[in-house]
Amino acid sequence: MSITPADIRGPVPFDTDHLDRLLDEAGIDALVVTSQHNVQYLLGGYRFFFFDTMDAVGISRYLPALVYRKGRPEQAAYFGYAAETDERDLGKFWPANLNFAEIGSQQTMRHALAHIRKLDGVRRIGVEAAFLPTDAGDVLRRGLPNCDLVDAVLPLERLRACKTAEEIAHLREASEQVVASMLATFARCQPGMTKLEIAETLRREEVIRGLVFDYCLLTAGTSLNRAPSGQRLVQGDIISLDSGGNYKGYIGDLCRMGIVGTEPDAELEELLGFVEDMQQAARKVVRPGARGGDVIEVAERMLNASPHRKYTHYMAHGMGLVTHEAPRLINSTRMSYEAHDAERPLESGMVVSIETTMSHPKRGFIKLEDTILVTDDGHESLGDGGRGWNVNH
Repeated sequence: MSITPADIRGPVPFDTDHLDRLLDEAGIDALVVTSQHNVQYLLGGYRFFFFDTMDAVGISRYLPALVYRKGRPEQAAYFGYAAETDERDLGKFWPANLNFAEIGSQQTMRHALAHIRKLDGVRRIGVEAAFLPTDAGDVLRRGLPNCDLVDAVLPLERLRACKTAEEIAHLREASEQVVASMLATFARCQPGMTKLEIAETLRREEVIRGLVFDYCLLTAGTSLNRAPSGQRLVQGDIISLDSGGNYKGYIGDLCRMGIVGTEPDAELEELLGFVEDMQQAARKVVRPGARGGDVIEVAERMLNASPHRKYTHYMAHGMGLVTHEAPRLINSTRMSYEAHDAERPLESGMVVSIETTMSHPKRGFIKLEDTILVTDDGHESLGDGGRGWNVNH
């Protein structure tokens, strides 16, 4: 294929050498990337606004696709929808090869297939198996009978594991604004207010702060039910707010505690104090070069020695464009992944969510969740306010 580096429309926004090494280790010659989060990453933050919150259209779906050949970024190609030509005119794309035509998963993959057929020497193609629709995958398999399709989720995740300065700024903004939204919501909680109203208040607070609201898990009183509902607050209820709000695709995922109209009693102070001690013990381990699994084990040892063991749960996971991304530190059947990074060292730029959850049989749901950045000389907590009992008088 006669393409030269000069054909690239703009600077490549990721480390191509790093990606090439990861693909070489996985034995992959070329990628077909179809998840919105990895397409966004490889295009330097671009996400088509029209399909930002949904992808169904007509009898098919919007399916962005980026083809990347190992060692040859000038042969990269992006395939999207006709309306994205307006974004092209604004200079949003670095690949030289762009195709914006009819919409649909099979249609997109036919265009990607035509491009791949022009690339000599491609035998193993990496796809994102969990993000490739069956009909689009069938187009690739039928059109490339002499090629192997292999899952490339792991090398793409490794590429995103250490965040750039811009990504860190987005995560910091997301985390700080989620916490600010929670504090504003606690201040508005009153007896008689429903959990549905609390969730809507938090949603509005996040939106006015420039976030995209993802979800709100919340409890009130002694109930352990975290779904928004018609349950009404009463004087003295404790409240947990666990919310994800994202800024430019990067997720702020934190949990804070409040109480309605009264000061917490000594037992509540002790219980949240234990949760905080767990969080701080885990945070102290976070630094470059530390074994990833130590973030889990130091907290588990502390929990095993505590009388709160039987109703308390601890976990830690990576954060970024995806919740529970690398570093993956525990074997989690519930989240369908294994502890790939437990024996690997933490690296500067990684971001870890640390969470301790207490489902107390008498006092209710008590939790803190924090977002911790691995820095060159230790760690930094993103969005670290409101960690105690936030009292609304």
